[in-house]
Amino acid sequence: MSFMKTGRLFQASLLLISALALAACGFHPRGSVALPPSMQKIHLTVIGGGEFPRMLSRALEISGVTVEDDSGPDVAELHVPVAAFGTDSLTNSGYVRITEYSVHYQVQFDVAGADGQVLIPVQHINMSREFSYDATDTIGNASQIQQIQHSLNDDMVQAILFRLQAAGKHALAVPASAASTH
Repeated sequence: MSFMKTGRLFQASLLLISALALAACGFHPRGSVALPPSMQKIHLTVIGGGEFPRMLSRALEISGVTVEDDSGPDVAELHVPVAAFGTDSLTNSGYVRITEYSVHYQVQFDVAGADGQVLIPVQHINMSREFSYDATDTIGNASQIQQIQHSLNDDMVQAILFRLQAAGKHALAVPASAASTH
């Protein structure tokens, strides 16, 4: 019986030490981020469709932000004029067969306050993933591209949230008029 208690105590201690080590190194699980008060209500405008606008909206809501359907008083504007995928061939084999591709994802965004004042100027984020192409498996290749695009969407949403949070921490998301009165 004491062996079982010792084993459980050891497991609990190991779990606690692991959690403390991760917290000490700056690791935080993906999910919500703390956004500044000026961005607690956001109207989201994304040019284009797909899953990116839904993923971004959901991530903002998880972070405690109210995503508004329309502009209005006390509602910041998160504008995403560019959210585009592209592909490039990387290597060719004999007979000019492409064997590796790179999927690129470019997003630009900015945030304006309810008064139209720029809270965060235009930000450019570029991401890419490489993958091997098998000319004999076109269905598998299409599935692989979809998975890469989903992964890039997820990473892009997190990158945007971290930039919004950083702007709040560094007082970039506070209008100049409010910053000068303090």
